[in-house]
Amino acid sequence: MKTPQPRYRCPLGRLQANQKPDPEAVKKQGWKEQHILVISPEDERLDWYEQQLLRNIGDRLYGEEGGQRG
Repeated sequence: MKTPQPRYRCPLGRLQANQKPDPEAVKKQGWKEQHILVISPEDERLDWYEQQLLRNIGDRLYGEEGGQRG
């Protein structure tokens, strides 16, 4: 009879949070603490003008969508 080998469990594992952080909460905290804004142009909370503005800023800073970036 084969018995499974016990896996080594790191003692630090129990200190890790079991839940993944809420992405919206992380974005909110980043904005409030460091003034970093993370937003998708496809975000449904934005109207067409705001989505286009984000695309224009992204294209200006990082190049055209779908093109070579970097």
